[in-house]
Amino acid sequence: MILPRRAVCALPLASPALAQGRFPEKPIRLIVPWTPGGATDIQMRTIAEIAARHLGQPVVVENRPGASGTMGAQHLAREARPDGYTLSQMPLGVFRFAALMRANGQQPPYDPLRDFTWVIRIAGYMGGVVVRPDAPWRSMVELVDHARRHPGSLFYGTPGANTTDVVMRRLARVVGVEWTAVPFRGAAPNLSALLAGNIHFSAETSAWADMVMEGRLRLLAVYTATRAERFPHVPTFRDFGWDVYSDSAYGFAGPRGMEPRVVGILHDAFKAALFDPAHLAVLRRFDMPVRYLDPEAYAASVIEENEREIETVRELNLRLGG
Repeated sequence: MILPRRAVCALPLASPALAQGRFPEKPIRLIVPWTPGGATDIQMRTIAEIAARHLGQPVVVENRPGASGTMGAQHLAREARPDGYTLSQMPLGVFRFAALMRANGQQPPYDPLRDFTWVIRIAGYMGGVVVRPDAPWRSMVELVDHARRHPGSLFYGTPGANTTDVVMRRLARVVGVEWTAVPFRGAAPNLSALLAGNIHFSAETSAWADMVMEGRLRLLAVYTATRAERFPHVPTFRDFGWDVYSDSAYGFAGPRGMEPRVVGILHDAFKAALFDPAHLAVLRRFDMPVRYLDPEAYAASVIEENEREIETVRELNLRLGG
């Protein structure tokens, strides 16, 4: 069951004074930078609720969609105190947005390598291309062939500018087609637009999984490195000989300067929640792979991720706003 927009869950805090006492002593806020109802939102609410049991305090989920999933990161860098009571989900867009701003001669509102305390990496995304059941394309090859014959005629939805459209831009270069991305503020409005017939297809993370199982949408392909466990008959882009894939990993971070003891408390609670059977069941529901890293390993991976995104922006000549 999807919990209300502000849901009970738990998180840690971090100032030296607080770290000397009991932590946490009040509810923790977890910012989810996407609209309610999507796969990430559902998964975040589940892990937060379970972590709250280990922390002994509520974890309150707060949705802040917009800016390609970076509203949480911006809040951490600009406003949040490093006391462990404010965390945010940190999607791949956090690095891409900063690289885009610099590439466009602007100063990002945060520095991915300096402004955050990395608490735990938890999972990755399984995404794919979906169409309505009445769409004329029965396979990804048919969709690509149509795009070749009618350049620029197809419009597809994404959960935000410079998110899943990056995968589709790479594919467009590989297969030689032109199609146009239409960014929405999260998975729910993206898929709603598809169901309403306002776009031709959606490139979206697995918020569509239940709709595909129910026959309300047709899954043409997934863009992970391997096939999805629940959809083994659905090919990957690589199965067609197109070397394009993504399963961008994400986790939780707080503001720069959090107390190590508080980070440890938060990490342990969310690690326990990550591997809790109830949470693993949600990951399986959306075919999200576990991508666990502890704070030290997560911080090291961030350096590599940042470099990859800088190169992606250069390679695809990405621009702010898509």
